[in-house]
Amino acid sequence: MLAYLPRPPTDTSRYGTFPQKPDLPAAPGALVEDGGQQAAATTAKRSAPMPNYPSAPRHSSFVPGEPSLPPNRGSLTTQHHRGRPSWCPPPAPQEAGARLYPLHALSVANIPNSSRGKTSARSSTIPTPEGLQSRRCKLLEEDSPMVQAGKRQRQRYVTKVGKCQVNLGNIQDKKRFLSDIFTTIVDLKYRWFLFVFMMCYIVTWVVFGFIYFFDAWVRGDVGHQGDPEWQACIENVDGFVSALLLSVESQRTIGYGTRMVTANCAEGVILLIAQSIVGSMIDAMMVGCMFVKISRPKKRAQTLIFSKNCVISRRDEKLCLMFRVGDLRESHMVDAKIRAKLIKSRQTAEGEFIPLEQSELNLGYDTGEDRLFLVEPQIICHVINHHSPFWDMSAESLRREQFEIIIILEGIVEATGNPCIATGMTCQARTSYTEDEILWGYRFEPCMSLEKGAFQVDYSRFEMTFEVQTPAASAKELHELKELEQQEHSTLSLYWDHLLQPCALPGP
Repeated sequence: MLAYLPRPPTDTSRYGTFPQKPDLPAAPGALVEDGGQQAAATTAKRSAPMPNYPSAPRHSSFVPGEPSLPPNRGSLTTQHHRGRPSWCPPPAPQEAGARLYPLHALSVANIPNSSRGKTSARSSTIPTPEGLQSRRCKLLEEDSPMVQAGKRQRQRYVTKVGKCQVNLGNIQDKKRFLSDIFTTIVDLKYRWFLFVFMMCYIVTWVVFGFIYFFDAWVRGDVGHQGDPEWQACIENVDGFVSALLLSVESQRTIGYGTRMVTANCAEGVILLIAQSIVGSMIDAMMVGCMFVKISRPKKRAQTLIFSKNCVISRRDEKLCLMFRVGDLRESHMVDAKIRAKLIKSRQTAEGEFIPLEQSELNLGYDTGEDRLFLVEPQIICHVINHHSPFWDMSAESLRREQFEIIIILEGIVEATGNPCIATGMTCQARTSYTEDEILWGYRFEPCMSLEKGAFQVDYSRFEMTFEVQTPAASAKELHELKELEQQEHSTLSLYWDHLLQPCALPGP
């Protein structure tokens, strides 16, 4: 549940995208040199993946390259205080315990979180001068890229291959599964499905074989084997094994002719009719389940691929979140539709904690762009506007967020030439993207070319991206900057119009 809570802010400057160079304390010795080298290496590694964003001209007090995050009531990240860098001296006693945490951290009970407890211990404990050196080494070690990467690992809601990581437990009313026995059998794993398939036949053969043997033993057919004057009800049944063979031959319509039910008894005929009806029902159900399980369109999703990363860049002067989808088969999906869900925990204004809340991302369902003609790889675009949950998210705040984007691609499998499966079935492919898999300031490389009168798709370039110049500010800040520029331009135009207007001469 706590996998999608916002992480504490990193040691970056408030008004810049890149980490600032630390001011080392004036402490001589190898510790200061060691700490400076490790801090510089950590700063270089953190700033390496970020693109070099151009700094826009300043207008008033707002700079797009240096976003300042306004307080947002719905965002959980703004409730954190910025952490003290590891190279800074220990806090004073009056600063101890002054670090704030989200309200939901105290409202959710009985949820272990080792990282939260560790952070709380660090903020409330005042280090002694004797342990200052060991504390500095520990902080420098925790800020290393390897430790940061280990802390960022968490449980995904949906894996990259589309499997939901949700286990259902403590289900009291399990009789509901028996009411839909067909779907229950189809949803079984193959080993259990084959076990049920075999046991259905074996149990009926054994049960009817035992009934045949009991009938032959009661009527005395077993004790009069070889007697030509005895009118047997079931011929050539001298034990349970022979009765079992008669049951298999009757249900599978083999009929070797050595063992048979005669017309000398009515119960034998009724028993044979009952076994024939039960065998037909088992054949219809189990063969149908086997066919549905093999021909389910679930495997069709294996050839629908998604890009490994999402990218954020500008398209048509709008900040957009984009990813790429493709189909590896020549038989195309019919009526393919795509949608996206944002999975993120949040706390309401009343203090209610909502774990893993699902919100919709607009991929063009109002304009019809979510319906795909998936012949070649398509780049799906989500425009970050005031309706988007990423409206006030910048490149700096993206690194502090914790969320997951679920992508769902649905379509109808194209009808095949087999008359048994002439109708199409709905197929669904899923994947997910976490905040670590979103590249700010990148675009996808083209993977299509025109060769010999046809379009050629190169899937080796499906995952490739390249860096572009993208402002590090959020879409909200860019929109405010654009409105400010338009306002200044209109004011300047009115001023020049007033200057160029000829003065009115006074009358006589």
